[in-house]
Amino acid sequence: MTKIKFGTDGWRAIIAQEFTVDNVARVSVAVAEWVIKKHPANKRIVLGHDCRFAGELFAETCAKVFLSRGIEVHLAKGFVSTPMVSLGAQRVQAGMGVILTASHNPPSYNGYKLKGIHGGPLIPEEVQEVEDMIPDAHGLDLASIDLDRARNEGLLKSIPLEDMYVEHVEKSFDMKAIRECGMRWGYDAMYGAGQNVIRRILSQSTMLHCEYNPSFMGQAPEPIHKNLGEFSALIKKGGIDCGLATDGDADRIGLYNGRGEFIDSHHIILLLIHYLVKYKKLTGKVAVAVSTTPKVKKLCEHYGLEYAVTRIGFKWISGMMIHEDILVGGEESGGIAIKGHIPERDGIWMGLTIWEFMAKSGKTLDELIQEVYAIVGPFAYERNDLHISEALKQQVLENCESKAYTRFGELEVRSLETIDGYKYHFDGGQWLMIRASGTEPVLRCYAESATMEGARAILAACQRAIGA
Repeated sequence: MTKIKFGTDGWRAIIAQEFTVDNVARVSVAVAEWVIKKHPANKRIVLGHDCRFAGELFAETCAKVFLSRGIEVHLAKGFVSTPMVSLGAQRVQAGMGVILTASHNPPSYNGYKLKGIHGGPLIPEEVQEVEDMIPDAHGLDLASIDLDRARNEGLLKSIPLEDMYVEHVEKSFDMKAIRECGMRWGYDAMYGAGQNVIRRILSQSTMLHCEYNPSFMGQAPEPIHKNLGEFSALIKKGGIDCGLATDGDADRIGLYNGRGEFIDSHHIILLLIHYLVKYKKLTGKVAVAVSTTPKVKKLCEHYGLEYAVTRIGFKWISGMMIHEDILVGGEESGGIAIKGHIPERDGIWMGLTIWEFMAKSGKTLDELIQEVYAIVGPFAYERNDLHISEALKQQVLENCESKAYTRFGELEVRSLETIDGYKYHFDGGQWLMIRASGTEPVLRCYAESATMEGARAILAACQRAIGA
């Protein structure tokens, strides 16, 4: 019997190894029982899967379990993105939204994400409640549960999540400006679940990897520069003013300027705050994960906004968005949400917000970044994911906990934040963060300096210090 645990963002496991029909059914039993217990008046579940291998099989497994417990199932037809399931859960006021996805993980993985009635990740305490209810065995004869019969009886319904999402986009953005501004857009779906949306709303865009391919051509669909070389090279050829990339379930964003240079999430968060406050005259609190640049705090001080730092994992930010007036909530990893949508990360929504900013201002992405730099100053950021032995990883974390590291190369540690991981602050606004991943067997190292050379030098000093 496999012990199933939900990490930073859902349960992830290798397909056919631990991510099996039986284990998916076990989790689904817990989800069903939780919905019956917590939302007796909302015994509905919105269910979907992304582009990964056997998504339909696993979705049907979930549906059978939910139906066996008398829960009404709203099943998406074909693959959908995580934000679509979250929006659907909110729209139909479902006791739970379930999306079968391993997000940005390698193609051998699949996963199981839980979404709340509010339209975002289930809050951590509730995720723990579900995890605690997972039985050792599901105890069901899955083959005997007839989905066609459930459809005829009205317990299994189809829900047009993609149509619902596209309609929401058309109502929320100045799509006329984005389509007719003369700027040229590029989109890399990374073979993920966002591929149909851009094709429907901006058909004139240059599109890459917008085909169904569950293998993702062997590439983990995470929208970071090392995975987007083909897209960057395409932009460098000319003809694209801004490139958007999204991950496997389209809730994370990657962005490129017209020169094919990667724009990290720190800059995107700053651009969103700048646009929403200065240009759209919106207000609210800003909440970011601890791995995000301190420049966000500086911009918030400039605009008189409240600022909060959370642990890593968007569920912490989403929990705040349910109860507070949050303008922008975001993470270093590309998961960002803004006011006016759902309390959920959404790569396409953030990309469209940036494109609307460019279209309505008539400025390039670089020109808009310079507006931000005029307030907070220039900076550069880099991240290394170290695939090291478990023994070394644990030794490094033990050293961090005991405050064994007082300097990294020539940089002396001035202060240490331990909200989630270990964030070392140096002079001149430079910093380094060390943290074990919550979804992958790696040690993440993050660094910021005034220049990219400076950021990389910090990471090199880190590797020397920890012996990696």
